[in-house]
Amino acid sequence: MNLDQAKQLQTEVTDAVERLKLATLSLELGALRTQSEAAAFWQDNLHAQDVMKQIARLEARTTPWSELLAAVSDIVELADLQDSSMAAELDTQLNEARSTYDDLKQQLKFNGPYDDHDAIVSIHAGAGGTDAQDWASMLLRMYLRYTEKSDWKAMLIEESAGEEAGLKSATFEVSGPFAYGKLKAEHGVHRLVRLSPFNAESRETSFAKVEVTPKIDAPDDLVIDEKDLRIDVYRSGGHGGQSVNTTDSAVRITHLPTNIVIAIQNERSQLQNKETAMTILRSKLAQLQTEQHAEQVSELKGPNEDAAWGNQIRNYVIHPYKQVKDVRTGHTSTDPEAVFDGDLNPFVDAYLEHTLGND
Repeated sequence: MNLDQAKQLQTEVTDAVERLKLATLSLELGALRTQSEAAAFWQDNLHAQDVMKQIARLEARTTPWSELLAAVSDIVELADLQDSSMAAELDTQLNEARSTYDDLKQQLKFNGPYDDHDAIVSIHAGAGGTDAQDWASMLLRMYLRYTEKSDWKAMLIEESAGEEAGLKSATFEVSGPFAYGKLKAEHGVHRLVRLSPFNAESRETSFAKVEVTPKIDAPDDLVIDEKDLRIDVYRSGGHGGQSVNTTDSAVRITHLPTNIVIAIQNERSQLQNKETAMTILRSKLAQLQTEQHAEQVSELKGPNEDAAWGNQIRNYVIHPYKQVKDVRTGHTSTDPEAVFDGDLNPFVDAYLEHTLGND
């Protein structure tokens, strides 16, 4: 048993725990657990559910590190006894702890304020007509496949079909560990070059815009002044049955300072649609706040990036050659089919390494 190796691992784990601010997170977790034990906790069901989600998220982030730190401390303590009869077992435990640390230290890449949140992803067809709308539907499938491979859960919030094919837009929620921390790598304009299936033998360039925002459940996380909102209700034109189409259940919320517009009509209830729209609005404003380094929501400027040439973060080429290349990181794949089938982790990892290097 190598005591120096055990102490080295203990130092690395301790440093990682400090970088993750585990002590602060543990205090936050303790306060939430105390809330959940109150006699009247479940009287406000929505608030209680939100607290339980926060507890689960914090437990997922803190428990593995706390257990690892305790395990490594025990190994160091026992190794310090210099008992040869325990050497083989301690070597095994040290190797297991090192393997666990190598897996967990990937979390050190997630240092943003919302990286451990769920994500809301919106896809909008850009320049390219029907081809762009088809491209938007291809991106939706790609992200849903990535969600499945990551053992996350996806829920479609809104979908607007194209006139001939594909999608004008789609919005879905992704729930899972560090969903936003990983999916934020996809935020931006995506460009596709291929032979058009809608215009024989014609090579077409299509664009789609992907917006990834952290899901902000609790209004206290980001306060929006009611005076900055214009709320319109109208008759839903989507699917959902007769009651949806004969009542003013659809809701459109405009955030006047940034001109961000959220329209939701999927739910039967106007109240449900409003709550969903407000969640998405908070999420978009939180994303803008992070991007623009603004302390107050009132300081934010609306997003203005067009889904067109010159703004893309990634190029997908399937004709005249096969290549997917990320403009920001330079990471490249020569297997677009695998990427379209959800093989996105190499691109996500490259982006996270790239952003760490620029910090």
